[in-house]
Amino acid sequence: MSFESAHRSVAERLDREDPLRQFRTEFIFPTKADLKRKTLVKQAQDENSPDETSVYLCGNSLGLQPRRLRDRINEHLAAWSTKGVHGHFTSHQDSYQPGFLDLDDLAAEWIAPIVGADKSEVACMETLTANLHLLMTSFYRPTQAKYKIILEGKAFPSDHYAIESQLRIRGLDPKSAMVVLEPAGGSSVLSTQQILDAIDEHSSSTAMILLPGIQYYTGQLFDMKTITAHAQLKGLVVGWDLAHAVGNVELELHNWNVDFAAWCNYKYLNAGPGGIAGLFVHERHGKVDVEASSKGDQPYRPRLSGWWGGQKAIRFVMGKDFVPIPGAAGFQVGNPSALALVSLLASLETFRKTDMATIRKKSLQITGYLEYLLDQPPTSSSGSTNPYQIITPHDPAQRGAQLSVLLEPGLLDGVLAELEDNGVVVDERKPDVIRVAPVPLYNSYADIWEFAQIFRTACENVRDGKTKPKIDESVMANGGRDEPGWGTVK
Repeated sequence: MSFESAHRSVAERLDREDPLRQFRTEFIFPTKADLKRKTLVKQAQDENSPDETSVYLCGNSLGLQPRRLRDRINEHLAAWSTKGVHGHFTSHQDSYQPGFLDLDDLAAEWIAPIVGADKSEVACMETLTANLHLLMTSFYRPTQAKYKIILEGKAFPSDHYAIESQLRIRGLDPKSAMVVLEPAGGSSVLSTQQILDAIDEHSSSTAMILLPGIQYYTGQLFDMKTITAHAQLKGLVVGWDLAHAVGNVELELHNWNVDFAAWCNYKYLNAGPGGIAGLFVHERHGKVDVEASSKGDQPYRPRLSGWWGGQKAIRFVMGKDFVPIPGAAGFQVGNPSALALVSLLASLETFRKTDMATIRKKSLQITGYLEYLLDQPPTSSSGSTNPYQIITPHDPAQRGAQLSVLLEPGLLDGVLAELEDNGVVVDERKPDVIRVAPVPLYNSYADIWEFAQIFRTACENVRDGKTKPKIDESVMANGGRDEPGWGTVK
């Protein structure tokens, strides 16, 4: 992907040509003043301060708030206040929201095209880690011969904890039951071939493989189709953590024959902090045959069951015999938060106006533009090379809407402080990585151009000692040090 120059006019032209440009106004960007203000409500002294929009490139961590969200929540609150318990079963002519009882069905219907699944294969429920536990309880069926789980060495910590705890609960030793994959040869990423080779090597003793669709630290996009097919050919169950993939890249979970997957919805799907999560169960695993019991067979796949996963027709009969809803919905346990579902639906309204192919096309271009600008030679006379390197794969087909940038040692806190002082929002992973995520739905090419100028100047200034950043005032550099343990976690 080539761009004619690093001049701002290129960004302006690309923004004019952007087929998704109208969606930017559907999201609320914090202003630079908002980020620095110590109160939620503007004070009198703030009324005349500039209202300049921040450069928000952190949708890989928390997506922006949909502008329509307040209205949709108010609709829900109105239904609750005017109907009370009857709101579970009542829809209204002036709102698309169904009764509370059916909000999860609507969310599944709207999210299914985003993950490449049938509506019956998707459920919006719980949180990501809780869903991983629910799914592994059902799909991880170790035997004396096949008991190992393959995962990557830099898996998101919660995934690692979940896998380790699933092993311990079954009396297995994680040291011998986990096959942990580490990048080879000094690379930051795992090659597809390395993963396939590990599957071949351990297939006789491995029951399951659980990998991320996109690696949270490096931004690497895994070849899910190839890995899934190869692992299943060797007799492994295949699961994917799609936290950084959903709403980011094109997925075809059904066609790829994925066994199960789980994700959160607060990143690229903008459901709000800690928003309700989602899971996928392939249709072949979600079948229910109530007559099978009489023949001595299992009527459905074993799982941890709860009343919300039971068939709606008999849910309120309050019987003792659990009959699950066919498909992923049968894996639900408890009543999902209606408020959380409304928040998710408010964002999915925007996704319904476009498609993942269009989103992905812009993502490839805008992320390529970011890479192009960061690869420009340094402007400072004190160094012949930039004080950073991109560790995300350079092949656009092997990454999503994120570039992870490794800084020279000792620069991170100072650079973060300078970025924040200039109204730039990104996130970091200690000790030296900044993650930058241009979200196609709402980020502009002008955002990318402005970020690149501020970031490159900040790196050179901190390296050359030209500025003294206000590190003590930096939210991200401090990492919540006032909260015991949070700085260490980050």
